[in-house]
Amino acid sequence: MGVSTSAPEEGIAVVTVDFPPVNALPVQGWYDLAGAVRAAGADPKVRCVVLAAGGRGFNAGVDIKEIQRTTGHDALLGANRGCYEAFAAVYDCEVPVVAAVHGFCLGGGIGLVGNADVVVASDDATFGLPELDRGALGAATHLSRLVPQHLMRALYYTSRTVTAQELHGHGSVWQVVTREGLREAALELAREIAAKDGQLIRLAKAAINGIDPVDVHRSYRFEQGFTFEVNLSGVADRVRDTFGTEPAGKPDETSRQSGTDEEEQS
Repeated sequence: MGVSTSAPEEGIAVVTVDFPPVNALPVQGWYDLAGAVRAAGADPKVRCVVLAAGGRGFNAGVDIKEIQRTTGHDALLGANRGCYEAFAAVYDCEVPVVAAVHGFCLGGGIGLVGNADVVVASDDATFGLPELDRGALGAATHLSRLVPQHLMRALYYTSRTVTAQELHGHGSVWQVVTREGLREAALELAREIAAKDGQLIRLAKAAINGIDPVDVHRSYRFEQGFTFEVNLSGVADRVRDTFGTEPAGKPDETSRQSGTDEEEQS
């Protein structure tokens, strides 16, 4: 359990995340992931990193239960900073990162995949941001790297998911394969990348990041400010307690009823 790194072939490092049952990462898990990716990318023998996961799905985001059972805002701040570090580690990794995605890829998983260089997915993979049902905001920055703007907004507002095949149609998933063939497909692509000159592939990664039209670090940090705001206001707790199933219109209905009563009394 946790984050591990292996070297199945020359030039390739595989960073695997495994936090049963659903890969919802605790605060330390995000920092561990960031450290593993940065270390793999800094290894002069590595020319490509594969980001994979064990268990039922690739990533279910932040461990909300950790936040709920922690008094104060330490866990929330830790999750915010940990996610920022992990997403940044993938984006800033000195060599290309191939994300091998199976099952569900939600919340923080979108942050990881959206910042990866290439995505290979199994045919059972689904992608989405259920943030509005979890009392949080964020990772629209990364979802917008996977789908067009208007689709990103629709997915974000509705908390719906899209399939790997749909993302393949948008060009953001390189290849869709069976669950059984996912690891080999990711390694095959990593093998092709790792065959390039090590110094040249690092310069290529730096050059491509340098021409990116969006500053993903600044953009995501901006989003995180709103996550903290909804927590301070109490909205996050209300939504998390019901996982977004209780309509938020009740206070307005009460307010309208109160106004009607006052009008009748006057």
